[in-house]
Amino acid sequence: MATGCEGCRDGAGFELPFSMAFQPIVDVSTGAVFAHEALVRGPNGEGAQTILSAIEDSNRYAFDQQCRVKAIELATDLNLTKDGARLSINFMPNAVYEPRACIRLTLATALRTGFPIDKIIFEFTEDEKLDTDHILNILRTYRAMGFKTAIDDFGAGFAGLSLLSKFQPDIVKLDMELIRGIDQDGVKRRIVEHMIRMLDDLAITTICEGVETQDELATLRDLGVRLVQGYVLARPAFESLAEPSAMVPMPQANVA
Repeated sequence: MATGCEGCRDGAGFELPFSMAFQPIVDVSTGAVFAHEALVRGPNGEGAQTILSAIEDSNRYAFDQQCRVKAIELATDLNLTKDGARLSINFMPNAVYEPRACIRLTLATALRTGFPIDKIIFEFTEDEKLDTDHILNILRTYRAMGFKTAIDDFGAGFAGLSLLSKFQPDIVKLDMELIRGIDQDGVKRRIVEHMIRMLDDLAITTICEGVETQDELATLRDLGVRLVQGYVLARPAFESLAEPSAMVPMPQANVA
């Protein structure tokens, strides 16, 4: 394994304190929580922008590393995996210099806390121009190590189908702009319907995020969507695990 990289040697630290909120991704067919996404917050629950606005090129690496550690430590304290749920962590591809070197602290944290590697999902947002070869190297390396991989905000960024043709992640999260008002927009319904079919054919799990209304949720269920994330189910909970809304059917107990 590599022993160092540019970020390790030259990057500045990230001094601003921060914490995490967790938002569940729910299987709406059963009510079970598939995963909890770790979302950056200020130390007292302030919005993410209070922290993200302090990120610069010089401290991006340190921030990305600290986010991973904070997410795993909090998830461990909250016993996040007790019912089989996973932990979804956002990462910044431009903060990863050499995947096997930059993953060392994540692996050490998981080992120290006893958090299972196969319950960690690494997701990235394709909202900035990326070097395709670089991101493919990261995704392939993470998969080889046993992590799950996900593309966030799919359909809104730069990589899109070009990246998907070269690497099929475990999960694709459809951009919330495709979901907003889908119950009233036939074009969006057709687009999402065909995207779901394509992802199913590629054996990729689909998550629809940003679902805010019962009508949006009902439309997605009619389209066969199972995994949903959004305010209609639960808002992010600061340093705790949110319970999904009662409108989602809860798993049935086994009857002898």
